[in-house]
Amino acid sequence: MAVGMSAHPDPILADTIFALSSGALPAAIAVVRVSGPLAATVLPTLSAKPVPPRQAAVRVLRDPADGEFLDEALALFFPGPNSASGEDLLELHCHGSRAVVSRLFAILADAGLREAEAGEFTRRAFANGRMDLNQADGLAELLAAEDERSRKAAGAAYQGQFSRAVEGWQAEVLRLSAFVETQLDFADEDDVAEGDDAALRTAIAALSSDMRALLAHPPAERLHQGLSVVIAGPPNSGKSTLLNRIAGREAAIVSDQAGTTRDLIELPVRIAGRAFLLTDSAGLRADTDEAIEAIGIARAEAAIAAADILLWLGAEGTGPHHDHKIEVAARADCADFVPKNEDAITLSAETGQGVDALLDRLIALGDTLLPPADVVALNRRQRMLLTEAVEHLEASENTPDWLIRGEMLRLTRGALDKITGRAATEDMLDALFGRFCIGK
Repeated sequence: MAVGMSAHPDPILADTIFALSSGALPAAIAVVRVSGPLAATVLPTLSAKPVPPRQAAVRVLRDPADGEFLDEALALFFPGPNSASGEDLLELHCHGSRAVVSRLFAILADAGLREAEAGEFTRRAFANGRMDLNQADGLAELLAAEDERSRKAAGAAYQGQFSRAVEGWQAEVLRLSAFVETQLDFADEDDVAEGDDAALRTAIAALSSDMRALLAHPPAERLHQGLSVVIAGPPNSGKSTLLNRIAGREAAIVSDQAGTTRDLIELPVRIAGRAFLLTDSAGLRADTDEAIEAIGIARAEAAIAAADILLWLGAEGTGPHHDHKIEVAARADCADFVPKNEDAITLSAETGQGVDALLDRLIALGDTLLPPADVVALNRRQRMLLTEAVEHLEASENTPDWLIRGEMLRLTRGALDKITGRAATEDMLDALFGRFCIGK
């Protein structure tokens, strides 16, 4: 195949890339995607019969080196810019044979195409204006979704729900910036009407309130990483036994010897479709003389502080302060069992008594800590940048200096631009698109 690299302002986008976009081989079907300036030249070298744009057609593929039969495949060609990647895109739905795909890859490489990196198809879609960074985030979370709530939240982000909110804020900040510039251009600072100052402050406060309301929602990470639940208490209070009971297997060592658990034992589980990350921690006590156990206790205390939910197995009222603490009266089967008040969960991890009640409590409390299905759930990148925008916006509201107000509004626009990707850095793009698999 005779090829020549097309000129492109971005040398990376000048490449034509290919990848397996379906599951691991062998499989019934293997979907090979080709995207870039040379995508339209690939099929004519493999098949004598063309395929109409945007129409699926079965074609016999032959090796261009000797005309030998390679496979019979379903071919689709999408001319850019109206394609998933924003450029010419070819899909070959071949039989999922390792030998077929390997030979096809060798033919493409010999033609001067290269294998795609992780997330490169989606990165090209962003570079070509087919989606912004919020939609790319939503797509990544949609691919990783394991339950209905996660799927709905990711789908809303992918369809641009958060992006539309940001666009509305950008338009309002631009309007406020124009208002400030008008004051600077046509009035001395001492002559600015009091009504104009009040109107600006009112508009900024309303905008800031909208942004803070969204920041107050639970973060998106809880949907796909799971709510963190730390099981804590003094030594020999039944923490490891409870972890094993919930997990349904011997994940932690259980012993009568105090201080057996020295480090954090983390275990992801699903309860009624919700993701939780359970953590068994070292027994909390102040009188240990062992350096390793003391390190374990310090790690336990740090985990408790960062936990979404705390299961406290110690004496009632003795546990650390936590906003979402569930008192657990464990070891109900033991002779030395000490009950707790009626709000506590009484259980025996050995016999299973009360464990279902604990799981029901976890589910009910967990649902209050997860993002609602009908609102935007922000990830760490989005929260950081939106917080930055709010801080600049409120600084603009709180200063009497109109020149500083204008500058703070400019910084607000910059932070909002970073959310959508208008002012994205290469490091940010690498981190985001690196989350995708090769072929997406």
